[in-house]
Amino acid sequence: MDRILFGDNQFFAVNHISDEKSRAQSIKFKDNSAIIKTLDIAIESGINTFMCTTHDRISDICDTIRKHPDQYKDFKIFPCMPYAHKYANAVTELGILGTLKEYVPGNFIGSMFKGGMAFLSKDYLSMMELLVDAEMKMFKGINTPVIFLQNVVVDLLLGLGMKEILIAFHAHVKAKYNAEAGYITMNMPKLLDVLNEGGIENPIICASINKQGFRMSGGKELYEKTLRERKFRAIAMQVFGGGAIPAKDALEYVCGLPNIESILFGASSKANIDDTVSIIKAFDKSKV
Repeated sequence: MDRILFGDNQFFAVNHISDEKSRAQSIKFKDNSAIIKTLDIAIESGINTFMCTTHDRISDICDTIRKHPDQYKDFKIFPCMPYAHKYANAVTELGILGTLKEYVPGNFIGSMFKGGMAFLSKDYLSMMELLVDAEMKMFKGINTPVIFLQNVVVDLLLGLGMKEILIAFHAHVKAKYNAEAGYITMNMPKLLDVLNEGGIENPIICASINKQGFRMSGGKELYEKTLRERKFRAIAMQVFGGGAIPAKDALEYVCGLPNIESILFGASSKANIDDTVSIIKAFDKSKV
């Protein structure tokens, strides 16, 4: 994985601190051309991995990437699924059967048979595979070396003790997409325990890691101990604590931690992108 990953929160008006900033971002990125322009700026700064949800608009972004293979030949996308709002809205507008018709991949009758039998028999693993395949349709032809399960699902499954689905997700994306599984969580130590118990060694885990302990279940000290003592590939997200930590302080802390393979951040301007990249590189260089 690359050291620096570019996220998508800013494109879909997600801001953990300010509703006003959310509204401004919603206006700025109302057209897909603005998203593409910002991705191009990130690429110019040396970032070649885009970690994004499976929001419907990402399908259009993928279309643009496919139309310009030379321009995006080194570009990678890390899909993060499911995008829960998409399914909730679809069920409201289309109903359950309509949602299945909209998102189930391949032959509808065959998929419905598989999905229906899975539902009736409570075969949640088959249902998981079906939904993953539906989400991955938009990324056909795109380099997707890591596929992530969103924290809304990961942490729910952790809470319910349904670790078999987490393990099966790892097996499915490897077998069908020749990709590695990634997991987003607000409880990194607990998830690592479950994955290791399920036979997954050196997993990819994306978690909130920041100087203030923002959204770090179990506390900052436990996270630091886990990073020092356990074997896994950590991606630090929410490194600015939702915007509450100054950039240099935030990045100095994260860059100084052991076992942080990648740092994920989102930004909407060239200045912020360039500044973040340069600060990370400066702190990394100072460690050598």
